[in-house]
Amino acid sequence: MKDVQRVPLYMQIRDYVYDQINRGNWKPNDQLPSEKELSEQFNVSRITVKKALSELTDMGIVYRIQGKGSFVSSNQEGEPTLYKSLANLKTGHCVAFLIPRLENTYTANLVKGIEQECRAAGMNMILGITNDSQEEEKRLINEMIQLGVNGIIIFPVDGEGYNEEIVKLTMSNYPLVLIDRYFRGIETNNVCTDNVAGAYDATKHLLQLGHRNVGVVSTYPKWTTSIEDRIEGYERALSEAQIPINRQYRMDHFNPDKMNVILREGIVVPEIKRELQQYLRTNPEMTAVFATNIAVGISIIAAAEEINVRVPEDLSIVYYDFEPLSSLVFKQTYMTQDVPGMVSKAVELLLAIISDPQRKRERVLIPSRLVQGHSTSTMISKDQSSIV
Repeated sequence: MKDVQRVPLYMQIRDYVYDQINRGNWKPNDQLPSEKELSEQFNVSRITVKKALSELTDMGIVYRIQGKGSFVSSNQEGEPTLYKSLANLKTGHCVAFLIPRLENTYTANLVKGIEQECRAAGMNMILGITNDSQEEEKRLINEMIQLGVNGIIIFPVDGEGYNEEIVKLTMSNYPLVLIDRYFRGIETNNVCTDNVAGAYDATKHLLQLGHRNVGVVSTYPKWTTSIEDRIEGYERALSEAQIPINRQYRMDHFNPDKMNVILREGIVVPEIKRELQQYLRTNPEMTAVFATNIAVGISIIAAAEEINVRVPEDLSIVYYDFEPLSSLVFKQTYMTQDVPGMVSKAVELLLAIISDPQRKRERVLIPSRLVQGHSTSTMISKDQSSIV
């Protein structure tokens, strides 16, 4: 295995195009730079550029004309599809979707899916990127309310404590649905992956392969219920198998923004890499790890490779949120989330709340599924294993 750290540049190209349109640098129906120009600008192949543009086309942000190139999409008012359409707001057919980032296929597919579900329901969607900032999240929430949207779907950012603006909206029965995570102790309308059950299945998979010394690595879990629930599922699987929970095998203090650098820039932050390598050296008897998300998972793989810990021969790894990284030479074992199921239910729930703001609040759990790849192997010994 080689070059584990590289994340496909199509994400950077996709986000660059998105940003240029969002800033107004490229106007409705403006032609984008050609595939050749973008490939030279980013020093990548035209296939990589084509992948980025195809994803933007699927999201409705650009459109393509065969033989001519790609152009900025516009709505019926002649505005870019990313822009706020005040005419649509006045007619009462618009909802907002706030999301922390657009740097991986999971979040991009959430945007694409919610836009499609809204369009099918006769609604327009305004997209807001909160850039992993609670302050930006607060600002965008207030901006969307001032614009008069009918309701908001929010993928909450990680942070110390819950966003007070979201809590206020919930208490006032404003049409609001949280997606991907919920607020523990606060009754909100939310649609989430069943992370407890999913992490349980991921850990049980490792146990069924014969592993008994199984670790868990995550970002700081407090205030992020998806991570808290995944750790709970991991511990539940060990307890059910009557395996004592070894706190030395748990590493869960990483800063989410620093950990996500690998998704934005294709590198593991050096201090994170050093800590992961020390974690592996300190626990040589540990033969498997459950990583709570893709950034953690591929960071472990990168850190392990540098100290000659082989995956899966020496260390089996399962993680959430598979990303089809072209630089990985074998398919990982991962938990895949049902994005179509999540977005369909989120939009359905929001529309129901818009119709009846006083309806009983609802929490919806969507099952995830284990996809077996080649990052896990049967536990025979450190020197002899068979790939599953």
